[in-house]
Amino acid sequence: MIRAAAEKTGQRIVQPRAAKIDATGEFPWDLVEAFGKQGFLSLLLPDRYGGADGDLTSFCIVVEEIAKVCGSSSLIILAQGVGTLPILLGGNPSQKDLYLIEISKKNSLAALALNEPGEGSEVPFIKTRAEKQGTDYLINGRKCFITHGSLAKFYSVFAVTQPEHEAEGISAFIVGDGTPGLLFGKREEKIGMRGTVTTDVIFENCRVPQENRLGEEGKGWKVAMNTLNMSRPAIGAQAVGIARGALDFAIRYANERIQFGKPISSFQAVQFMIADMATQVEAARALVYKAASQIDEKFGDTEKLSAISKYFASEIAIKVTTDAVQILGGYGYMKDYPVERMMRDAKVTQIYEGANQIQRWRVAQQLLKG
Repeated sequence: MIRAAAEKTGQRIVQPRAAKIDATGEFPWDLVEAFGKQGFLSLLLPDRYGGADGDLTSFCIVVEEIAKVCGSSSLIILAQGVGTLPILLGGNPSQKDLYLIEISKKNSLAALALNEPGEGSEVPFIKTRAEKQGTDYLINGRKCFITHGSLAKFYSVFAVTQPEHEAEGISAFIVGDGTPGLLFGKREEKIGMRGTVTTDVIFENCRVPQENRLGEEGKGWKVAMNTLNMSRPAIGAQAVGIARGALDFAIRYANERIQFGKPISSFQAVQFMIADMATQVEAARALVYKAASQIDEKFGDTEKLSAISKYFASEIAIKVTTDAVQILGGYGYMKDYPVERMMRDAKVTQIYEGANQIQRWRVAQQLLKG
């Protein structure tokens, strides 16, 4: 039912807008409303907070189906889920009542503010500081490449509260839009995912009350890692969806494109490419949903499989979309056809939530430690 609803929304509402969203780079607020009505923006939230009470597998299904027609639109849903996860994982009951209910009822956007210039999001050397002043915290620092930056109602922010404790000195906070000292950098111009907004999020003596801290002081890095562990299969699902869209279009084109008096799908070289593309997509999907299901079932240590699913699926997305462009030949390089957009959108899946080189390192560390 979830897949059918997501596929219907993607085909009827998102696909007709996809090319224009990419061309203009305008953020599609109407799709935010449509996704909210479908429950896609609060899919991971329990029903007591107005959410759909979905699991990670359900979330991956929705992301995949929307990504099949528009990567940018799928990133709206993906970034929303990732932005709400720290509140869901680290928030106390009163915080969840306050923020999660508003997110589900008003379709308020959320954002994860973790990545920093020069530091990334993979190592616990965050420079943003949160200094305790009475019952408040004064936050100073800069986060970069934040999806929904300047648009979100709530930001899940990670800052150092105890510098001497490294990873165990990082705490998590909720910072609401309009908080004095919360500023934003310019909107970044990207080669793909152009329908989403990415900015720096800047804190200049940003005063946040103690009740906005998520969990205990010094427990923020655990919340961040648990969030990323859950988000990586979802990025894998996004990559699978983009690859599926490119594969489907390449198959239709190959059956319709006539060369030398017959469809190019009759040529063995093209057939082999399509067979390889389909095999790679199915392998990536299997990894993504195995990781998602194990996380849903709380199947022990899932960090390795989470990293593998994101790494492999994003590599496949680049391979399959590039091959789709190749099958279309010169037309594939033109903006009249969607595969060049899919190829551009696919690239960032290799980069965000930890670049693939980092994912490979994580997998190796998990294996080598025995």
